[in-house]
Amino acid sequence: MAKTAEANKTNYQGQMHLLQKELMGNYFNQMTRAAEHGEGKAAYMLISGNPVELMLAFDLIPVYPEINALQLAVKKVALPFIQKAEEIGYSMDNCAYVKADVGLFLGDRKTPFATIPLPSLILCNYVGCNVYLQWFEHLAEYCDGTLYNLDIPFMRDPSGKPTAEDVTYVVRQLEEIIEVCEKITGKKLDYAKLKRIVALSGETGEIWSRIKGLTKNVPSPFDSYFDSVTMMAPLYCLRGTEGGLKFFDTALKEMQEKVDMHQGPLPEERFRFVIEGPPPWPYLRTFRDLFSKWGAVAVASTYSTVGGLWEFGFKHDSNRPLESIASHMLEWNLTNRNFLQRYEQIRRYVEEWSADALVIHSVKSCRLFSAGQGDMREYFTKELGIPTLLVESDIEDPRYFSEAQMKNRIDAFFESLEHKKIVRAAAAAGGAT
Repeated sequence: MAKTAEANKTNYQGQMHLLQKELMGNYFNQMTRAAEHGEGKAAYMLISGNPVELMLAFDLIPVYPEINALQLAVKKVALPFIQKAEEIGYSMDNCAYVKADVGLFLGDRKTPFATIPLPSLILCNYVGCNVYLQWFEHLAEYCDGTLYNLDIPFMRDPSGKPTAEDVTYVVRQLEEIIEVCEKITGKKLDYAKLKRIVALSGETGEIWSRIKGLTKNVPSPFDSYFDSVTMMAPLYCLRGTEGGLKFFDTALKEMQEKVDMHQGPLPEERFRFVIEGPPPWPYLRTFRDLFSKWGAVAVASTYSTVGGLWEFGFKHDSNRPLESIASHMLEWNLTNRNFLQRYEQIRRYVEEWSADALVIHSVKSCRLFSAGQGDMREYFTKELGIPTLLVESDIEDPRYFSEAQMKNRIDAFFESLEHKKIVRAAAAAGGAT
């Protein structure tokens, strides 16, 4: 290989990362103050297409059990919580996010990053995954929070668009949620405040879209999988806030500077790939380095769109705040899309972002992502002729990650890609003589 594995280690430095740490630190401190001192009320939600703007309009603290679970995994402390949930009857095959969160919830809710407050509102924004319903219903059984199941119709129309009736159906539910929030907080909705928050979400999403478009450059200024997770936290936890907007302004400037200087996350970008599926959080750095050693950079990822798909044209509209929030939940996030739409999204990434290959990370305990991925590999390999690698582990449970097995599969795949490049280069040189 042209570069050593050590030379291809990733540099995490930058103003964007420092600002992310500051903002997310403030966010987790707010959760701790609510939990330990009663400073504010919390609303539990799911990442995939959520009405966080409504929660912020009532000054409710948005808390995401998924983020708490993945933070436990990143900190390498998830397994005891998973095992605690299994001890009370949760199956080995249950979603590992659920088990880690339930194990945490049934304890003192203290983590290395925050003390998680009990919810005043448990808002299950059901988008795509039926596990969400049982997860939040279980949480409601363990506390006194008000449960509301927000039903989002699946994208079933051949046009790939929600019907007018779908939008109306969701908006009516949002109006019901407003009434619930008014009862919980004791104050009426400030419609002008909601519009300002939605406008901030619109600006944030637009900048995020521009940032993701920068990875079409060669070299890509950042890795749209491993670096995107740094940006996804402010996108979901701080969307609709001035701090969140400031972060993305900073990120855009930093990434544009990298484009102008032809800098990428690795000393040499040798392969460009698209990746499907969430990361193995307990071994995120290890997983990244298995690709970095080959000079491989993810230029697009489906995981970075679980909470919103802004790069294909969506923008929150402050003039129609409830309809805009409904549209985001219905149409503009990965998890509410059917398989054909997911295929089309990946195909566009491969073609428009000039990728050499597709990598599918299949997650043992997440049926939402893993169901159908075998067919997906067959389609992209045989129908479209796109080199495709499928690897398996888990998002949360460290018992299902085998570094040696993962390394063997990834190395074999990129050796094959490298051989094909050499053959093509030789053929091109021969044709030129």
